[in-house]
Amino acid sequence: MFRQLSEKVRYIGVDDTALDLFEGQYIIPDGISYNSYLILDEKVAVLDTVDDCKADEWKENLREALDGRNPDYLVVHHMEPDHSALTGRMLEEFPSIKIVGSARGIQMMPQFFDGISLEGRTAAVKEGDLLDLGSHKLRFIGAPMVHWPEVMVSFDEYDGTLYSADAFGKFGALGKCGFYGRDDDDWSCEARRYYFNIVGKFGAQVQMLLSKVSPLQISSIRPLHGPLLEDNLEEYVNLYDIWSKYMPETEGVFIACASMHGGTMEAAKKLAEILRSKGAERVVLSDLCRSDVAENVEDAFRYSRMILAAPSYDGGLFTPMYDFLHRLQIKGYSNRIVGIIENGSWAPSAGRVMKEMLGSMKNVTVVNPEVTIRSRMKSSDLQAMTSLADSILQQTL
Repeated sequence: MFRQLSEKVRYIGVDDTALDLFEGQYIIPDGISYNSYLILDEKVAVLDTVDDCKADEWKENLREALDGRNPDYLVVHHMEPDHSALTGRMLEEFPSIKIVGSARGIQMMPQFFDGISLEGRTAAVKEGDLLDLGSHKLRFIGAPMVHWPEVMVSFDEYDGTLYSADAFGKFGALGKCGFYGRDDDDWSCEARRYYFNIVGKFGAQVQMLLSKVSPLQISSIRPLHGPLLEDNLEEYVNLYDIWSKYMPETEGVFIACASMHGGTMEAAKKLAEILRSKGAERVVLSDLCRSDVAENVEDAFRYSRMILAAPSYDGGLFTPMYDFLHRLQIKGYSNRIVGIIENGSWAPSAGRVMKEMLGSMKNVTVVNPEVTIRSRMKSSDLQAMTSLADSILQQTL
């Protein structure tokens, strides 16, 4: 069933609560929404489709929302299959429809739809082009690498709506997290996890997009995933500004611990205790072996300081910590203060590998001392642990 957003605009998206892993890797206990919109003006435009697994439900929403009319345009803001999978079916069902997208997006379409002729059926738009539907007029804005190269967003000059593609999206089906941002108890939590794991590598490109849309009089933001945003837009934009600049959002220490036999975790818990006794504003400890790695990436970016605690393994670094740091590398982790606890029973090597991996990251300061635990923490280690706590709290970038 569609949802009326205004006199001429309808929401025709669907929830997916059956999918367990988004993009085959991100746990989504509350599902995901595939957002799609319909503008019924002098001309009729469908704004994006949905994932193929929800084809029947979406087509029924579209049929009801069209109310007997035929669409003139299908606007494809983003070619990722969870938003464009039904483009081929739209071409088959509506022979006169025109596909509107970026030149790069149209170039990519044959990769996804075998046997569908696009000749004479597409319109490539560029930065600043206008799609005039009547009272509603969509102005297109390039958003390359947010988070694919063909992405564009559009701004409806009639009602001030920004159709933001994957920007400002979040995990969670609308039936669970709320249809509007104001209905969402904690929008930032899953939006942050979504941002840093899906879009986070492309902070410079997000900053470029923010600079393009900042002069606009935006009244609402309608992303391709997650709630529609109408209230407190400054809050959402401010968070995106912080995140895309790779700056800390919250003062605190995130302790990322990977422990084989419990000795490293014992040391990490003791350090957390010392930090709290010294007045650390917030200390968050995560077991990398048992927690969602996407949440750990989220927390690493959220907090201003991080402690890494891991044992040596095969002459290198215990794999859960290695995998975690590899994700931080490819997501652009930067502008942080980091401390290290390594554990080694005979030939400690974890600290060396952690420092090497951190060394590839921009503006990351590793504080002294590096604490080395031999198998199990002992009373003789407490002085070094206390010194590390002092350093991590006092060091500034």
